[in-house]
Amino acid sequence: MRTIVELPDDQLAALALVCEREGISRAEAVRRAVHEFTRARGAAPDGSAAFGLWRARRAGGLAYQRRLRAEW
Repeated sequence: MRTIVELPDDQLAALALVCEREGISRAEAVRRAVHEFTRARGAAPDGSAAFGLWRARRAGGLAYQRRLRAEW
C-alpha cells in the first residue's frame, strides 16, 4: 500500500543519514520503522507473542500433544 507521510525537515535529514549509512531506500527505512513500532507495542504479526508460551509448563509441547491425541 502506498501512503503519504509528512516529516519535519530535521527528521527527514536524520532519515536520509540512516538510509545512506545502511544503504537502504527511504521506503525500506519506513517499513522497518513501522515494523519496530508495531512490534514494540505487541501488534506485529511476527510470532513473537507466542515465543516462550510453554516455558512455565511441566510437560513439553510434544508430551502435551501425545496426551491430547491419546484421548482420540
